[in-house]
Amino acid sequence: MQLINNAHADVEIIDYQKASITKKELEDVLMKLNMTPEQIVRKGEALYKANYKDKKFGKEEWIQILIENPILIERPIVVKENKAVLGRPPENVLELLKN
Repeated sequence: MQLINNAHADVEIIDYQKASITKKELEDVLMKLNMTPEQIVRKGEALYKANYKDKKFGKEEWIQILIENPILIERPIVVKENKAVLGRPPENVLELLKN
């Protein structure tokens, strides 16, 4: 967040843990990230370890899991126009903001 504030960047910040994400919004973010739903799962999260680790799910199943459990979505995700990056490492955000 500090990088974004320092750059005075025109980006949208959405806290998916407070405001739910729709299937369409998640699919749009995934497209901008050029990633699959499973690639944005926080695998260190206790919920993941307890319920999803070592299980196989398809794309649509992962999307539904993430909609129902937004705590599992890697964060932050920074979106600028038609591109998005995971905010970790921070260099990803810097690269996005340059373009």
